[in-house]
Amino acid sequence: MAKRAWILVIAALASFASIYVAAGSWLAVVVCVAQLAFVRWRHGWILAVVVLGSYAAVLGFGTSVGILGFAGGALLLTRLRPLAVLVVGSAAVLGNADGAISAMLIALVVYGLTTLIGQVEEITATRLALAMSAAAEERLRIAAELNQGLGRALATIAAGARAGDPQAETARASLAEARAAAAGYRAMSLAPEITTARAMLSSAGIAVEVRVGHEEPLGPAGALLAAVLREAVTDVLRQATASLCVIETGRVFLRVTSDGARTADDAFLDDLPARVEEAGGRLVTRLTDEGRLSVEATLPDLGRPRADHDSYRLSVVLAAAVLLGFVVKGLMQTPAHLLAPAAALLAVIVVLQLTSVRGRHMGRLAALTALTYLPMPLLGRSWLGVLGFLAGPVLLSFSWRVAVPLAGLVAASAAVASHLMGLPVPALVNYTLSTLVTAMVLYGLIKLAQILKESRDSRDALARAAVVEERLRAARDLHDLLGHSLAAILIKCELARRLGNPESELRDIAEMAERAQADLRSVSGDHRDLLLPAEADNVRAVLTAAGIEVTVELSHPPLAAAAETVLSTVLREAVTNVLRHSTARHCTVTTTADGHRVRLRVRNDGVKGGPIRRGSAGIGNLTTRLAALDGTLSTTREDGWFTLEAALPSDPAGLARDADGVGAVTGVELGHDRRQVVADGARGQV
Repeated sequence: MAKRAWILVIAALASFASIYVAAGSWLAVVVCVAQLAFVRWRHGWILAVVVLGSYAAVLGFGTSVGILGFAGGALLLTRLRPLAVLVVGSAAVLGNADGAISAMLIALVVYGLTTLIGQVEEITATRLALAMSAAAEERLRIAAELNQGLGRALATIAAGARAGDPQAETARASLAEARAAAAGYRAMSLAPEITTARAMLSSAGIAVEVRVGHEEPLGPAGALLAAVLREAVTDVLRQATASLCVIETGRVFLRVTSDGARTADDAFLDDLPARVEEAGGRLVTRLTDEGRLSVEATLPDLGRPRADHDSYRLSVVLAAAVLLGFVVKGLMQTPAHLLAPAAALLAVIVVLQLTSVRGRHMGRLAALTALTYLPMPLLGRSWLGVLGFLAGPVLLSFSWRVAVPLAGLVAASAAVASHLMGLPVPALVNYTLSTLVTAMVLYGLIKLAQILKESRDSRDALARAAVVEERLRAARDLHDLLGHSLAAILIKCELARRLGNPESELRDIAEMAERAQADLRSVSGDHRDLLLPAEADNVRAVLTAAGIEVTVELSHPPLAAAAETVLSTVLREAVTNVLRHSTARHCTVTTTADGHRVRLRVRNDGVKGGPIRRGSAGIGNLTTRLAALDGTLSTTREDGWFTLEAALPSDPAGLARDADGVGAVTGVELGHDRRQVVADGARGQV
C-alpha cells in the first residue's frame, strides 16, 4: 500500500511542476525532485534546496510565483511552519493575487499529501509489530485470569497433599474451571466451530458452502452463534436427508441453510431462541421459497469499532481548500455582471464534489458534467478551470482502465474549448495542464485517504487475528496439557482417599500438582525459559511472512538457561525493530562463540535516514538485562545496513538473579493512557 501511496504523491507533485516546466522553467524539475526527497528524508539541506530553488526560479528566471508553494509546503512540515505564511505573502508581493493563491494551494497540497503518506508508512511498518503486541497483551490477560483461579487451586492441592489431605473437591472444581475456560476462549471465535461443522458435514457426504462475513473475535456473541451453528449442523446430520448445507456469517449474524427438510420445526434448538432473545437478538427458523430450512440468528452489534474518519476529514478539508482556491481564481477572471450566477453555480459544484468523495455517484457525476459544460458558452474563459473539477470525480468513480481515457477526454475538451475561444497556444496548454493537475490533486487526496483506511483496516484485522490465535492456543493448551494433568490429579486424590491417604499417593499428588503448575505457566505464557533455536524459527517465520529474505546461522555452544533467555529476548526486540523502523528486504541472524563469550548479531538493510536515536526504551531494557549477566549491547549503521550485536558469557555468574525479568511476553509495554500497547522499543531503531 505504501508503494501505491508514493505513486499518487509523485504524480500529484509532478503534475504541479509540469505547469511551470511547460512555461519554460527547468528549475521546476529540480524543485519538484527536491520536494519529493524532502518528503522522504527530511534533511535540512534538502529543505534549503527547495526554498532556494523556488525563489531562484521566480527571481532569476521569471517563473510564476505559484512555484513558491513548494517552499511553503516544505516549511509546513517543519518547526519553521510560521515562515510558510511569509512565503505566501512574498508570492503576493512578487507576483499577483492569482499567483499567491496558487502558492497557497500547492503548499496545502504538499502538506496534506505528505501527512497522509506518512501515516500510511507508519501503519505499514508497524502492523506486524502491533499484531505481536496485541497477542502479547492477550497472553498477559489470560495469564492473570488463569493464575488467579487455577494457580491458587493447584497451590492448595499441593499444600493439602503435603499436609495429608487430598483436595479431591478442589481438583474436581479446577478441572471443571479449566474446561470452562478452554470452551470460553474457543467460543469467542466462530472459526473453530465453522471448521468442525465443515468437516462433519463433508464426512457425512453433504456438500458444504461457507461464506464468512464476520470479523474475529466476536466476544460473548461468538459463544451464542457457535451454539446455534453447532445445533443446526447437528440437526442436519441427524435428519440425514440433506445434500447441501450453506453456512453464512455477518458481523453478528449467522444463517445455516440446508435442503431435505419438510417442516420448519425448531425443537432441536432447545432453549437457544430464549437465550438469543435474552441477549437482545432474534433466532428464526423458516422454510425458504426454494423449500430449504433456514436457521437465522441475529444479535445486537454492541462492539462495532468507531469509524475512523480522521484521514477522510483531513483529505476533504484540503480538497475543499483546493476547490475554494480554484473557485476564487475563476471568479477573479469572471466579468462583473456574471459574478452572481457564476458564484452560485460554483457553490453547487463544490457541494457536489465534497459529497461525492466516497463511492460512485452517477447521478451527481451527470449533474456535475452538465454544470461544467452548459454554462461555458455564457461564462467563457473564466469557466475553463471548472473542467478539472469534473476530471477528479471521473478518476474516483471508475476503474483505472476506464477513468484515465475519460479524464483524458475532459482535458482534451479543455484544449478544444480554448481553441474555439481563440486563446493563444500558451493559454491553451496552461488550461489543459491545469485540468489534469486539479484532477490529480483531488484524486490523490481522496485516494490516499482511502489507502490509509485500508492500511488501518488491514492492521486491525491482523491484530484481531493474532488475539484470536492466542486465545485458541490457550484453549488447546488448557485442554491438552492442563486438562490432562488435572484429570490425573483428581483420580489420584480419589484413590488416596479410598486407600486411607497413604504417603506414596500423597507424594505423587504433590509432584503432579507441581507439574500442573508448570503446565499452567506454559499455557499462560508466563515465567518460562526461552530457547534460542525456537525463537530463531519464529523469527524466520515472521520475517518471511513480511516479505523479508532471512538467513539464520546458529553456531553457539549449549548455554545456561538465563543466557539463552536473554539472547532470545534480544532477538525478539531486534526483529521488532526491523519490522517497525526499516524497509528491510534482507536480514541475517547469526550466533558465534568467542572463547567463553557468545555473540548474537542481527543485521538488516533498508534503514531509514535520520540520526541514530540513543536511549530508547527497548534498547535500554536489553542493555540492562545483558549487564545483569556481564553482557554488552552495541549497534552500528553503515551503508544502509543496521547491525545489533549482543555478547555475554556462555555460563554467566549470578544465574540466580532474574536477569530477563519478563518471562515469555517480552518486548511489550503499556502506553501512557494504559490502553495502547506498543512494541517495547518502538520509538526508533537505534
